[in-house]
Amino acid sequence: MRVAIAGAGAVGRSIAGELLENGHEVLLIDKAPTAISVERVPMAEWLLADACEITSLDEAALQRCNVVIAATGDDKVNLVVSLLAKTEYGVPRVVARVNNPKNEWLFNESWGVDVAVSTPRLMSALVEEAVSVGDLVRLMRFSHGDANLVELTLPPESALAGTQISEVEWPVDTSLVTIIRGTRVLTPTPEETLEPGDELLFVAAQAREEQLEDLLSVRQGEEPKGTSRT
Repeated sequence: MRVAIAGAGAVGRSIAGELLENGHEVLLIDKAPTAISVERVPMAEWLLADACEITSLDEAALQRCNVVIAATGDDKVNLVVSLLAKTEYGVPRVVARVNNPKNEWLFNESWGVDVAVSTPRLMSALVEEAVSVGDLVRLMRFSHGDANLVELTLPPESALAGTQISEVEWPVDTSLVTIIRGTRVLTPTPEETLEPGDELLFVAAQAREEQLEDLLSVRQGEEPKGTSRT
């Protein structure tokens, strides 16, 4: 897979290193001569250019990229790079870094962004995830379909503890994608039984998050919020 990264700072170089280790082809683009440190990521391609300029992106052959990552420290630059990558070059997947959480609402499909990664939001989410049980934590937002990657640690008192996945009536527009149980990463199967302490990762529509949290947190014999017995 060919990946172009706009922004060759510490974040861009770290991403490049990880992708190269996984066997991908990486191009780093930056307009600052001081950022061009070929010796730090010697296996990557390097381009000294302004990623907001069409001529630069032509030189980078962006149309051959499977993914573009806008990883600069400037949200305006990241939005412009994302828009050009998607509209001018038809890049299938565009990932953008959000530096200021106040700008997060801009990073959507209107600006060509498929996945927006907010470092401050992710860090706060990871803190919440580490200390909370039974509370839904939003880890990442996907622009298309208004969906989020969310995590919830199943509390011991949950009504679903000991229940097979096939027996659970999940809310619509939600999908259980991974179960983390201790040091194991499990692919959900219909026969898998949910256990207290399981970290459950879902892709879910934002409108379904509260319903999902209620379903997983409800105690035995209790009704989820917003429901009543007939």
